[in-house]
Amino acid sequence: MGRSRQIVRIAELEIDPAQLDSYRSLLAEEIEASVRLEPGVLMLHAVSLDEAPEKIRLLELYADEAAYQAHLATPHFQKYKTLTASMVRSLRLLPVTPILLAAK
Repeated sequence: MGRSRQIVRIAELEIDPAQLDSYRSLLAEEIEASVRLEPGVLMLHAVSLDEAPEKIRLLELYADEAAYQAHLATPHFQKYKTLTASMVRSLRLLPVTPILLAAK
């Protein structure tokens, strides 16, 4: 197979509740820029848990490993990481294998 393998990640974050509104704004800005500016960022979805809004889950889909690495180096991602560093209480990145990704 000549095709590069897509990269799928789930990120589990816990945010300082006192800074949640600021975090959500920065995250939304970063996601919008990544999807708009980076051809290799195929999907970024962010949700918070109903019973614990400070617990954020991200579903990320990149065209390949090169696209993922390029994403990490972008100015908008670096800005997000720098400005949210003090807000994030925990971060766990889970590499996952897609069974089926479908959207309408």
